[in-house]
Amino acid sequence: MEKQKKQVRKSRRKNFLVETYSFSWKYIKESKNFILLIILIYLWAFIIAIYYHPPEIANLIIEFLEDLLKRTEGLGTGETILFILDNNFKSSFWALVLGVFLGIFPVLISFANGYVLGFVAEKAVSREGLLSLWRLLPHGIFEIPALFISLGLGTRLGFFIFAKNKKAEFLRRVQESLRVFLFVILPLLIIASIIEGILIYLVG
Repeated sequence: MEKQKKQVRKSRRKNFLVETYSFSWKYIKESKNFILLIILIYLWAFIIAIYYHPPEIANLIIEFLEDLLKRTEGLGTGETILFILDNNFKSSFWALVLGVFLGIFPVLISFANGYVLGFVAEKAVSREGLLSLWRLLPHGIFEIPALFISLGLGTRLGFFIFAKNKKAEFLRRVQESLRVFLFVILPLLIIASIIEGILIYLVG
């Protein structure tokens, strides 16, 4: 009897996870146009940063990166992973939530992130060559898609005002976005943080 109960509970958990991931990916597909918009803005900013980075902006980015490095000095691998995860979690979560204001903040965040990465990539290539970009690839494979999804859903969240039943659609988008965040975005961020933390430890 006890064995049957355990099997039933296990089956329910499995069904719950399957349904949850199914609903999550369905909503991501529904939001593909918003995610694509975010990707295009990100790439646009990336390209701009390669060819145009005035000293004032360059200095701000360098100061920001130096401050980030100082905050990770002396941290062990586990602590570094938690630090990176905390930063990525907050960035992605607030990017999604603040999208409620007409989707403006996710667009700005996408541009800022694309610009910073473009600036870093240009400096890395000019100093160490094209192969220096390999450091960005392992964790970027997981982190960047997570960011795109989060920003895309945040942008879509802000467009609830154009729906006929604004209240119902707002609540639906909040519910769907939070589910995607917990079951798709967060796992991607965890994987990216682990990879990046290990790479920092090995390179350091």
